[in-house]
Amino acid sequence: MALDDDFRSAQERVRTLPSRPSNEQLLDLYSLFKQATEGDVQGKRPGMLDIKGRAKYDAWAQRKSLPRETAKKDYVALVNRLLGG
Repeated sequence: MALDDDFRSAQERVRTLPSRPSNEQLLDLYSLFKQATEGDVQGKRPGMLDIKGRAKYDAWAQRKSLPRETAKKDYVALVNRLLGG
């Protein structure tokens, strides 16, 4: 299960980022993580007043039908890019 090990490692390494990623990068990290761990987005889209929740929901919804393994690979690759690796 090398991919699962890489994914867990990336989850730990993302906490060591030297600077805060951009909002777009944070949404990418969030949506890839959620797609990898939970699959397709579920539930209702948050209301207009919940701007942050709505952005996160929309980012995750864009990953719909992306296989979990692909989401894990993409998450690991994004963490590696952010860490300069």
